[in-house]
Amino acid sequence: MDATSQAVGTATAGGPVVGGQAGPADPLVPYLSADFPWYGLDEGWSGRRFLLPSGFGGPRAGTHGTVDYGSLGHGEEPARQYEPRDVRKFAVVVTVARRESRRSADNTGTLEATSASSAAWLAGSGLLAATWPGQLDRARRQDWLDQQSTLAWDLADDLEGPGWSTLSLPVNGLPQPFRYRESEYGWVLAGEAPGVLLGAYGRGVSAYGAGFAAVPDLVAYTRP
Repeated sequence: MDATSQAVGTATAGGPVVGGQAGPADPLVPYLSADFPWYGLDEGWSGRRFLLPSGFGGPRAGTHGTVDYGSLGHGEEPARQYEPRDVRKFAVVVTVARRESRRSADNTGTLEATSASSAAWLAGSGLLAATWPGQLDRARRQDWLDQQSTLAWDLADDLEGPGWSTLSLPVNGLPQPFRYRESEYGWVLAGEAPGVLLGAYGRGVSAYGAGFAAVPDLVAYTRP
């Protein structure tokens, strides 16, 4: 961490400690409802940290109402929909809960178990959303996103294929293999961590120097 909270924290089941109490409009609320630990860049990252709001990579609940995945940002916030596509330097870490195959909420089907491919797909789609070519009009942008999303899905479904290479990065201080790929828009990687699956994507920040760690206190992600 680039800073350590001195506040008295409150613990959540399976999650990190956060200083102070979370109000009803607090962006920490959906993060604190997760039943798994959140991961971010480790203490080697000294730059800004930030929460991502729901809809832009923040915590997302599955069909049973429990949070299944979410992201933590580092550096400059990626451009959101309709914002200028200027070059921003960022790295986003996607934490995905390990879920076994299960019945859907309406009991009409079965949901697949989460896997490293799930993390790769979420990271790949996050990178696309943050880096689509800014000169495209709305209709062409959607066509481009559809095309690239299909490609990202196919790549995520074949992590052992030629579209990926292996990169060893530290997780909680121990080396861990990740599947890694670069494109003109940035980089994506996917792997595992204790209790969760990890994905990450970035632009202008080297993936080769990245390290990951469970976040003990989310307060560091709420500071300006």
